[in-house]
Amino acid sequence: MSAKFSNTTSDFLEWSQSMNLIRNLYRDGDYRISLLVSFGSFWGLRISDILSLKWHQVYDVDEFELVEKKTQKCRVIKINGQLKKHINDCYQKIKPYSVEESIFISRKGSVYTVQRINVILKDLKVRYNLKIKNFSSHSLRKCFGREVFSRSDSNAELALVKLSQLFNHSSPSITRRYLGISQKELMETYEILSF
Repeated sequence: MSAKFSNTTSDFLEWSQSMNLIRNLYRDGDYRISLLVSFGSFWGLRISDILSLKWHQVYDVDEFELVEKKTQKCRVIKINGQLKKHINDCYQKIKPYSVEESIFISRKGSVYTVQRINVILKDLKVRYNLKIKNFSSHSLRKCFGREVFSRSDSNAELALVKLSQLFNHSSPSITRRYLGISQKELMETYEILSF
């Protein structure tokens, strides 16, 4: 936890590390946290929105709508096939009482707090030897953004515009700064063209 009135920033988790973490958590029987990492990495949601999810929203569906807590804007989330299978596998392992149940229930029977999730993530950093300096719940949202940007190959600016819309940022320049994307990385886009 940060000191009162201090400014902290989170770094993004590399995509490959995120995917390995998801698999390792599942293998080790930590199904809820495996889902939490996958939701953050695949959807780029804020942790408050992830923690509010209930099973009926994500289990055995192809997409769902969510009103973001911070912005009060509606967002439609598409669930890709691999993530849908992971959700279904975790659902079968967890065996919730009802699809109306919150997904991220702690052993105490209450929904995890953001603070508790950040403590858990710091523990995971050590336990799984993750190569990331400042790891927090926001690192997962940045993981999503950086992966979308890096896969955009030929059109980095368009990727930033799309991410800006998904993140509800007021401009692509804010998204670029948020993701820590340098001007040099953007300029490399022009180098891929040839005669």
